Amino acid sequence: NGENPPPIGSGFGGMTLAYNAKTKEEVVEVIELARNAGARIVKEPQDVFWGGFHGYFADPDGYYWEVAWGPNDEFDDRDMLVL
Repeated sequence: NGENPPPIGSGFGGMTLAYNAKTKEEVVEVIELARNAGARIVKEPQDVFWGGFHGYFADPDGYYWEVAWGPNDEFDDRDMLVL
């Protein structure tokens, strides 16, 4: 658009999408699904300083996805994260 079109190619897309898992094991499962589908793993699943567990992958368009579990996360009866 105009004189400064968005860059084309790989790299950080300016935002991170999130998948909130219900368990640490689900974080690992989702990262493995992404890996098997051809995603680039940016950060392997690991414990984080705030008490949670997360990993990152980049999808084919270069968008980063955080897959995270938090010890205080609550989900409703539709498996939606309660904020």
